[in-house]
Amino acid sequence: MSAAKVPGERTYERLLGRLAALPKQTSLTLDELRTQYDSAERAFRVDPGCVVEIVDEAPFRGECLRPGQAGEAAMLYLHGGGYVIGSPRSHRHLVADLAAATRLTGYLLDYRLAPEHPYPAARDDAVAAVRWLLDTGRTRADRLVLAGDSAGGGLVVATLVALREAGLPMPAAAICLSPWVDLSCSLPSCASNRPPDPVIDGEVLRAMAHAYLGQRSPRTPGASPLFADLRGLPPLLVQAAADEMLTDEAVELARAAAGAEVAVTLELWPRFVHVGPWYARVLDDGRRAIDHAARFVSAALELASPGRAPRLSRRLSARRR
Repeated sequence: MSAAKVPGERTYERLLGRLAALPKQTSLTLDELRTQYDSAERAFRVDPGCVVEIVDEAPFRGECLRPGQAGEAAMLYLHGGGYVIGSPRSHRHLVADLAAATRLTGYLLDYRLAPEHPYPAARDDAVAAVRWLLDTGRTRADRLVLAGDSAGGGLVVATLVALREAGLPMPAAAICLSPWVDLSCSLPSCASNRPPDPVIDGEVLRAMAHAYLGQRSPRTPGASPLFADLRGLPPLLVQAAADEMLTDEAVELARAAAGAEVAVTLELWPRFVHVGPWYARVLDDGRRAIDHAARFVSAALELASPGRAPRLSRRLSARRR
């Protein structure tokens, strides 16, 4: 008799096989990396019930995704890709899934990429996008959620800090999926890369950091928000795999946020990969992580409603799935 399967194990193993079959990232040119990443729009189709609108209204360039049951709240999504690759084509399916689960209208920003546009171009574009959403009346700050993955997760935190420093109102909440918040790549899980991460190549990650930073220090707070003052940020949900290259970055971000009296929830998922929700179509726990994010958003928006006093705990809430 064969051993019983752990729920989700089959899809996890299949995903690892698909990832192993991809060309080595170090063998690809920048244009090839960008093309490979953007091929997700063919691999993962958007639900027909989600209306996708291209938006090119300065200063916002990107897409608006409206699920069938979207309410008045909105999500600004900042895609991953090491600040060097990625676009609405690579992340449309993920934002559509998040928008449907949270019942938010998703705005997927096509921010400028390095090395053509190094730091602080991405952060400036993200801040401008928030201003645009508020100034055009598309949403209010207390109805806005920021979300992002990998470099986009770090960019979410950097954007929140920039908004605070500019005296702008804070969004209601933020979601960071496997956030890259230390471009020095010096934390143990990133520096050692043992066991090898099936998604991230350490050599490529360091090259991306250099492309974005140029001659700036990798500890520049606006690029590596792990070194920024996080006081005054809205509630954060941080999700990561329990054994990916950026696990320690997720843990340290959550610890730093809690130390700054930010309400933060950390979820570390076993048998998961970097930005697991990106693979929700083929990974059971990726779908579950999106459902967790939806519950977090619902609670945060309720607490941010006018007249409601904040009740979220200021202590770190950490869960290993």
